[in-house]
Amino acid sequence: MNYSLLDFLSLLGSLGLFLYGMKIMSEGLQKAAGDRLRSLLSAITSNRFLGALTGLFITAMIQSSSATTVMVVSFVNAGLLNLTQAIGVIMGANIGTTATAWIISLLGFKVEISAFTIPMMAIGIPLIFSKKSNLNAIGEFIFGFALLFLGLEFLKNSMPDLQSSPEALAFLSKYTGMGYGSILIFLLIGSVLTLIVQSSSAMVAITLVMCAQGWIPFHIGAAMILGENIGTTITANLAALSANTTAKRAAFSHLLFNVLGVIWVLILFYPVTNLVASMVVSGGGADPRELYDYIGSLGSQFSSDQISLMTNGETLTDPAMIAAQSQIVSYTSAVSIGLSLFHTCFNVTNMLLMIWFVPLYAKICEQVIRPAKKHKGNKEYSHLQFVSAPLLSTGELSLLQVQREMGIYLGRIRTMLSMVRELYLEEDQGRFTQIFTRLEKYENICDRVEIEIVDFLTRLSTNDLSKETHHDIQAYMRCATEIESMGDSCFNIGRALRRQRSNSVEMTPELVATLLELHTLCEQILDNTVATVETYPRDESFFYKAQNLENEMNNRRDALEKQNIADVNTLKYPYEASVYYVDDIDEYEHFADYAINVVEALTNKKH
Repeated sequence: MNYSLLDFLSLLGSLGLFLYGMKIMSEGLQKAAGDRLRSLLSAITSNRFLGALTGLFITAMIQSSSATTVMVVSFVNAGLLNLTQAIGVIMGANIGTTATAWIISLLGFKVEISAFTIPMMAIGIPLIFSKKSNLNAIGEFIFGFALLFLGLEFLKNSMPDLQSSPEALAFLSKYTGMGYGSILIFLLIGSVLTLIVQSSSAMVAITLVMCAQGWIPFHIGAAMILGENIGTTITANLAALSANTTAKRAAFSHLLFNVLGVIWVLILFYPVTNLVASMVVSGGGADPRELYDYIGSLGSQFSSDQISLMTNGETLTDPAMIAAQSQIVSYTSAVSIGLSLFHTCFNVTNMLLMIWFVPLYAKICEQVIRPAKKHKGNKEYSHLQFVSAPLLSTGELSLLQVQREMGIYLGRIRTMLSMVRELYLEEDQGRFTQIFTRLEKYENICDRVEIEIVDFLTRLSTNDLSKETHHDIQAYMRCATEIESMGDSCFNIGRALRRQRSNSVEMTPELVATLLELHTLCEQILDNTVATVETYPRDESFFYKAQNLENEMNNRRDALEKQNIADVNTLKYPYEASVYYVDDIDEYEHFADYAINVVEALTNKKH
């Protein structure tokens, strides 16, 4: 057999089509259920079983355990999940990823689904161009589903027929007939190939095709699936390289969980694979262990071309070939179901065994992944802590990280507001200067954070996202700008207080007390703004509360400025003091305006 470069490229192209179909299908599902998935993940409790069910559900939806695990690492990095919760979700993700193998086994090898792929595209494409976002997402899912199975069909047809190449068959037989050594070799091959392809689902599909074409026996395919379970953990560990210590521990827990699971299965490998094969036979199927030997035995009865026609499912007329082809189809179905069953049994049993030891897993991860050495002093980070460019397409869920970052951003504003109160009350000039310098530093940090958040959201918006997510991105962009303006107002008050001191202008205790009342009102406004940002989904009550507080601020400002004119006229305090007094009142009112703009953007209300 002359397996040319063109044939090899056809094989790679088929794999690419399969992966692209999976990507489109995943993105369509994320768009259709993005808000629900975000709510689900943000509502995870410390219950490890609920976490496992969440991981199972999300992975089955988006068809990628790597994507789910990268999300989990990102959420741990953002502080949305703790290590124990993350481990539970990761355990469930391992089970969810087996859905792809079952879809392929039940449809890809039993039903000529490739005959329906073009009609499915005909259904999906009009929906993609629909103006309704839900129909658009459903259309993408259908189109991606069709591409996935079209890629699978091409993958089966592009796989070289080893029967027509005795040398290649002898080469493979050399490594499949080494007993336990073969198991370890193909486990390693499965791990490396999954690392390269970056998709355990795609590698499971390739393994199913290899077994169905007679490349490798059933037990070797099972060994490759074990390797694929290890290879898929590398993606999350790569994603965690730039993350914090807890996120690194979450990624390592995925590797630890799968490696320990593979070790106990390797100890009981032959009993486990024989048990799975027996389950297939007892279910009315053929024995999956016999396909490899059966195809090998056909060489004495049929030519390599005839065997190729039978294994590729071509229409035949010779009764003997039809009978042999029928047996091959029966064995192929048994092998695909057997490997899917092995994949599922391994992950379900592993989770049921290991989920009771989640606290122990967490302790092991904490011992292995030590915290990075802290710098002396109180380091105030001027960069984003919780968002970074994702390795995988998880745009619909990335806004959870942005939400967390906005909470941290408002935390800086709260710190600045407390510094302003200190400046009003501080009498020592040295201490006053120290506080103002720190306030100025925070203002510079807020300026940079605004740019970094908007830059991240701009890059995020270039992804193929739902209309609702694009709206949320625009809302968060506006929030970043308004929060930065809140920081400017704090700094402007601090700067006015510094000028006041430099010019030796003193306010009366009554004026300071009045300004501190406005300051307290701003703290209440900020509390409501923080609650709005940190709550999801949001209700209208946040907006109405913000509106009432802002109206109170406006009324106080109008009354105080009117009273100020009367007090200056009656010489209650110098005109110079009134200038600084009115400036501070206006800045507090501006602070309240910027705060309600944040709430307005997030609740989609107008004031």
